[in-house]
Amino acid sequence: MAALTLKSRDARLLGRLRLASQGLLDLGRCGASAADVVRWMTAMQGQDLQAALWAVGVRLPGSTLAGVRAALDSGSVVRSWPMRGTLHLVAPEDLAWMLDLTAERLTRSIAGRHRELGITWDDVEKCRDLALAAIATGGPLSRQELFGAFETAGQPTQGQRGIHILGTLCRHGWLVQGPLSGNQQLLVAFDAWIPVSRRLERDEARAEFLLRYLRSHGPATLRDFAWWTQLPLTDVRAALADIRGSVVELDVDGTSYWLSPETASLLESGVPGARSVLLLPGFDELVLGYTDRSAVLAPEHFNSIVPGGNGVFKKTLVAGGKVVGTWAREGTGASAAVVPGLFDGVPPMGTAAQAAFDRAARRYLGFLAG
Repeated sequence: MAALTLKSRDARLLGRLRLASQGLLDLGRCGASAADVVRWMTAMQGQDLQAALWAVGVRLPGSTLAGVRAALDSGSVVRSWPMRGTLHLVAPEDLAWMLDLTAERLTRSIAGRHRELGITWDDVEKCRDLALAAIATGGPLSRQELFGAFETAGQPTQGQRGIHILGTLCRHGWLVQGPLSGNQQLLVAFDAWIPVSRRLERDEARAEFLLRYLRSHGPATLRDFAWWTQLPLTDVRAALADIRGSVVELDVDGTSYWLSPETASLLESGVPGARSVLLLPGFDELVLGYTDRSAVLAPEHFNSIVPGGNGVFKKTLVAGGKVVGTWAREGTGASAAVVPGLFDGVPPMGTAAQAAFDRAARRYLGFLAG
């Protein structure tokens, strides 16, 4: 397919094309299981566990909270720090090659913070040995139990020292978060929890990373992907050259976006989702998967979903591919309800939109109850 062009007046279609790529319109596009969804999405923001569980559920027809939790308990989905120093859900077979590609750069970027915290490589190795020995003896450990073992051995964990050590152990493929205990995950040995890992050469890894990102997140720019992974833009451009025949360029007022041929074909057949209403979790990839979020979120509303720039993203109400407000669950059990909070200036929902919102609310409440 040749390069395509969108004029300014049609740039609003970007959001709906992203809905399609991310499996938010054609439920089932991502696959039939939680593992399929995560594998299709490549990586899904996961620092808020409950939000991450619904991020999978909203893309998976017939899913339940218990079912998505079971994917973490079984190890068919894992949660770790594959990039940006941020927790993500990923397919277990992908985590090792992602870490091989991203960990060294992140380690260099936080070296100064480690010096401030008094973390040396000798400390990391001591904590690695302590952690693996404790897990081998006692099985999966909570973060608190692991930090207790560190403290007993003279390795302080206060003031973020513990979490930085833990992140380092996970980035280097010694530990990974495993089964759930209530609303926290226990730590396990990486090789025991993920016995089979793919290993890719660097050029192959960055090409696959970019291709899968553009298929699941496109239309997106190279700068979006470079921010998402924290890979150098020169590496990203080299990766594009390797996959150029598998993606389509979309020019929007002189800016190049890239997407899969399947998603690009919707521009000819008709982009769906004009009347869609979605209840997305905070930290969802539709908003956080890009350095430029203006295609789905008007800049004047950004503070409404991240009040004061505190880094905590509210749940978003998305209509026709645009974030138009936030939402919250009120009440529990049979009396639970989903309440919208439209942005100032957004007109009230009409009859059709209200009906779509009600369907989305019933689906979310059913997901929690299942």
